This record gives sequence, C-alpha cells and structure tokens, in this order.
Amino acid sequence: MVRVSRLHAVLGTAAIAATLALAGCADDDQHANKPRPPAPIVVTASIAKDRVSVSPARFGAGPISLIVTNQTARSQQVTLESVMSPGGDRAGLRQNTGPINPRDTAQLDADVPEGTYEVRVGVEGVRPATIDVGARRPSAQQDLMLP
Repeated sequence: MVRVSRLHAVLGTAAIAATLALAGCADDDQHANKPRPPAPIVVTASIAKDRVSVSPARFGAGPISLIVTNQTARSQQVTLESVMSPGGDRAGLRQNTGPINPRDTAQLDADVPEGTYEVRVGVEGVRPATIDVGARRPSAQQDLMLP
C-alpha cells in the first residue's frame, strides 16, 4: 500500500509541474489572432481590337484574380499597372501576363492597394481600361468555407 501512495504522490506532483510549465508557455502577444485578409474577388477583362474592357471597374483594395480573355486575332500580353500621380513617392504595382493566344484566357493574381490602375496591352491603338481601387475591403475573418 505504501508503494501505491508514493507512486500517486510522484505522479500527482509531476502532473502539477507539467501543467504549470505549459501554462507559462501561453503568451498572448506571440499568438495574437490577426485578422485574415479580405477574400479575393474575380475581376474580368477582355481584349478587343480597339480597347480593353474591365468589370468591375471599381472595388475595394485587397487580393484580386484578373481573368483576361483575348478576343483578337493575335497574341497579346496584358499589363496591370498603377497610375502614379506626378511626384508620387511610392513604388507602383506592375504585373504582366504571359502571351495570351487568340480566343484564349490568362489569369493574373495581385494584391492591389488603393489607387488608380491601368489594364493595357502593348499594341498601339488599343485603349487601356482604368480601374479605381478604393479603401481596403473588410477582413474575411468571419467568412466560413472560403475556397
């Protein structure tokens, strides 16, 4: 009987020590629950012989997937670039797709901050589309079952 009591005392002491050690590891500053970014939105664009069209043309800042379709008879490359005001001091966003074959599509993913952007191709005579990006969209923290 004495052995069982001593074993229980040793195990109880070890359990208490382990619990106290684990409680000391929890530091709220290191494991803060930071909000997730906004959910990505899909922005579509099409390239015609005389212009680039984008929909929607206004939305809030955050991650986007730009899906571009080439409706011309030649291969095109699309550039998404921020339009800087004269004397702008921050580096602008500039991303390109690879060549998009006629009647084909491409996808460009970006996290766009607030500002004005152009979606253009490198062909003379094709008008670029303008995108106005407003304040950052809300966090997707409470959105369930996002892809």
